[in-house]
Amino acid sequence: MTRQFNTVGVVGLGTMGAGIAEVLARTGITVVAVDVDEAGLARGRGHLDHSTDRAVAGGKLSSDERDATLARISYATSLDALAGVDLVIEAVPERMELKAAVFEELDRICGPDVVFASNTSSLSITEIGVHTGRPGKVVGLHFFNPAPVLKLVEVIRTVVTEPDVVTDVVAFAEGLGKSPVVIGDRAGFIANALLFGYLNHAVRMYESRYATREDLDAAMRYGCGYPMGPLAVLDLIGLDTAYEILDTMYHQSRNRLHAPAPLLKQMITAGLLGRKSGRGFYTYDGPDSPVVVPDVLTPVASAEGEATREVQRVGVIGTGTMATGIVEVFAKRGYDVVLRARSEEKADAAVGKVRKSLEKAVSRGRLSAEDRDAALGRVTPVVDFAGLADCDLVVEAVAEELAIKKAVFEALDEVCKPGAVLATTTSSLPVIECAAATARPGDVVGLHFFNPAQVMKLVEVVETISTSADVVATARRVCLDLGKVPVHCGDRAGFIVNALLFPYLNDAVKMLEAHYAVADDIDNAMKVGCSLPMGPFELLDVVGLDVSLAIERSLYLEFREAGFAPAPLLEHLVKAGRLGRKTGKGFRDYVS
Repeated sequence: MTRQFNTVGVVGLGTMGAGIAEVLARTGITVVAVDVDEAGLARGRGHLDHSTDRAVAGGKLSSDERDATLARISYATSLDALAGVDLVIEAVPERMELKAAVFEELDRICGPDVVFASNTSSLSITEIGVHTGRPGKVVGLHFFNPAPVLKLVEVIRTVVTEPDVVTDVVAFAEGLGKSPVVIGDRAGFIANALLFGYLNHAVRMYESRYATREDLDAAMRYGCGYPMGPLAVLDLIGLDTAYEILDTMYHQSRNRLHAPAPLLKQMITAGLLGRKSGRGFYTYDGPDSPVVVPDVLTPVASAEGEATREVQRVGVIGTGTMATGIVEVFAKRGYDVVLRARSEEKADAAVGKVRKSLEKAVSRGRLSAEDRDAALGRVTPVVDFAGLADCDLVVEAVAEELAIKKAVFEALDEVCKPGAVLATTTSSLPVIECAAATARPGDVVGLHFFNPAQVMKLVEVVETISTSADVVATARRVCLDLGKVPVHCGDRAGFIVNALLFPYLNDAVKMLEAHYAVADDIDNAMKVGCSLPMGPFELLDVVGLDVSLAIERSLYLEFREAGFAPAPLLEHLVKAGRLGRKTGKGFRDYVS
């Protein structure tokens, strides 16, 4: 029978500590909250009042329930107040010397059977535990912010944690309505170990001026369905907190991808800590406010007189899913579209795909029958490249093989009129290689649509060192006219989205390969703890393990970064023919 923790101490009433205290009190537990001084207690009360008032306003708590919740919490400025509790949860700042001092004092004050838990997100639970006389009764209990909302709790056991303590703490977390995962003691645990490498990579992209903060964040929101972009997430977490987590991870892993980007240290020194200070990567209308306000880095609307090229007639080369999706997007927006296929049969089949997709939109009430017919009437299939001669913009969407794409661009160079914009939808190949196959490299740009093109809002506009400014401006204007969200970046492997996404997916495979956690727990941690739409293994199986491996290899070859080298497990699965959902077997088996 598991033990009951009826009275719980919470040490530290910052955002996390106050959130944990609220979670406990809302489930009927008596809470003794301790902070260093009266000012700290006042801040904690303020957090609790604000959070519970918002819960009442949102219909998640009644006024009586809020009052009862707050009545279950008592406050003190001395750890001596915790002498009679059953469990202590520590949530002080992420500094080992501070946590060690807290646990030494708790060990003196509390009874020998009291369990100690740390909410640390990165520090060693083993090292914390040795500062007590009861290391077997010390665990990690890592809640996610905001604690009253997010369900995931990581329960971290050390090599000396008593098994019944782990069992009791898991049952306790489940009683709070949380989803606990039990893991071993290593820096970052599951969620932060995967999340912070991705966040750090985004900072390095921004630091190198590869993309603006707005484009980086929009790329991940619209390209991956993430609730927040990486720089906005860092502002929410706090840049000082993020730096400490990354530094701890780096000192344990020695993985250069975890070494905090120098820009983080500079911003911290300047007092730009994120939302809590009112300024971080973005500027807010006050400390602790989520409301972003314009600053000197906020992009201004393009000038009226910005030079662009006229685009009325569009060519699309290819008959696959991406090509037909792009044809549909342009046709629905009133553009005349020339669909070039290798044969009349393929052309007819491609038009049939467009028709089927449009009819599905009509059946779902998203498109009228008249608009469907009008869109189809704007599509002209051709077999000869000469059919593209009068197009203002041509979008290549053939197979991801450089030789094939270069041959297409050589043909376009011969038939397209002067001034036509030539675009490639490649997701990983160098755009400049396509441009170099023509005598007009200034007219060539990357337009990376995301699949399905009819649904996904993001388009990466990729500029090579040769692309003319008016071509980039034209590409952006066309994307906006299509109702898309264009983000601008340079011509290097992965562009924005894949360069941020696939190292994170690769890290997840390495975590599985090391037997640190099972695929279900890793997926659950990222979905529940980080609010991502899919876990890494779900996503890899959807994308295709062979496609994922090819992208990871291209990133590794481009950047020569050891941490980008594809995980051997991924290579083995591809060799075994386990390619994901399309073959029925990947990281998981699927029923056909």
